[in-house]
Amino acid sequence: MTFVHPAPHAHALLAKLGPEALVEALGVLGPESSSQWEHWDKLRHLEPPGGLTHEQWWLGVKFARSQLLRRLPLMDLDGKPFAYAMPDEVLRLLHHVDQHCGGEIAMRDVIISDGQSRERYLVNSLMEEAIRSSQLEGATTSRSAALDLLRSGRPPKDRSERMITNNYRALEFIRDSLGSDLTPARVLELHRIVTEGTLRDPPAAGRLQAPGEERVAVHDATDGILVHTPPPAEQLPERLAALCAFANGEREAQGFMHPVVRAILLHFWLAYDHPFEDGNGRTARALFYWSMSRSGYWLTEYLSISRILRQAPAQYSEAFLLTETDEGDTTYFVIHQLKVIERAVKELHAYLSRKAREVREAEKVAKATGDLNHRQLALIGDALRTPGRRYTYISHATSHGVTHETSRTDLTALEVLGLLTKTRVGRRHVFSPSPGLPDLLRNPAAGPG
Repeated sequence: MTFVHPAPHAHALLAKLGPEALVEALGVLGPESSSQWEHWDKLRHLEPPGGLTHEQWWLGVKFARSQLLRRLPLMDLDGKPFAYAMPDEVLRLLHHVDQHCGGEIAMRDVIISDGQSRERYLVNSLMEEAIRSSQLEGATTSRSAALDLLRSGRPPKDRSERMITNNYRALEFIRDSLGSDLTPARVLELHRIVTEGTLRDPPAAGRLQAPGEERVAVHDATDGILVHTPPPAEQLPERLAALCAFANGEREAQGFMHPVVRAILLHFWLAYDHPFEDGNGRTARALFYWSMSRSGYWLTEYLSISRILRQAPAQYSEAFLLTETDEGDTTYFVIHQLKVIERAVKELHAYLSRKAREVREAEKVAKATGDLNHRQLALIGDALRTPGRRYTYISHATSHGVTHETSRTDLTALEVLGLLTKTRVGRRHVFSPSPGLPDLLRNPAAGPG
């Protein structure tokens, strides 16, 4: 478990140390004391500046930060508002997101310059996020098996596969049907899609926990220690209505809020309220994607935030704990999530560069193998990287957003060229990369003529 020492409350420290201690701390620290958003849990291990004690140092830091904090309509269990700030680190990261995720930016790689290619990459990205978000919440299906599940369209066999299928449907629902304004009914429908067929209590899909039910708290996955107690069930309808108003930008009390910060805090809000029996994290991350898309950050659809989170789940959990152990300061969570987005953007561009090289290599052999379209070139590139991959009419159609007949034409042509081998598995035709595919591409005369 990631243990975070709760930060001393500023008012309690001021009463303990006296105003003279604060004046001394501010004289030593200066205005830059609020530029780094370190938590008490880390600061208490560092050397205080200018002969201050750790408590004096923290008191000065908290005072400087208080000038930057903006209150949120989200309240904690004691009725105190959460808050956030926009220090330099947040501004830098937001600038990066603005540059790379929205507006009129274009994908620099020619491989997704046309609509069909972009649709294929979007489908693959939705699949990746659906799989990683489920794995983050305990799904045990491997990535390769999960991709086969989604591409084949077969029914899920167990709860883990159902979670993945549901997540994919939820992301499609967000993209196509959720709408531009959030309502409690739409949040409940999203949750129903996310959890259908996966809950111990099936009727709990798509409804808030009710008064009289045992509230589902958050416990550490390793040792079972309680790490978060959510608000009482009696408050959930009102809190969900407030969440939707916040998501839609209604009743702004403190002026403009950057839309990316709003999306991140929407994620935090639903996770904090934890209104459902299960599926809270998946629903919260899905709402983040909805909010980013609603605000014009279209590249976010191509990112898998959950894949980054799953690589360091302890840091994800810690970002929540830092907020809850420092008087509801959500700046910690905002910084963490912005860094996740920044990393996801960098990895996406690296992935696209790699894919561009692979497609260019495949295009070099196009003259030798006939006129291959972009879908066939993409399949050949995939087959070169994964010789054990299998393709069906359904999987190819799903991956590229084309009709069954177009998929049949694509795969049959590749079989005729000798690049794929067709077998029958049950009632399905299954295509596999032909043995020696790299040699066949380099020496097309070796294939069937």
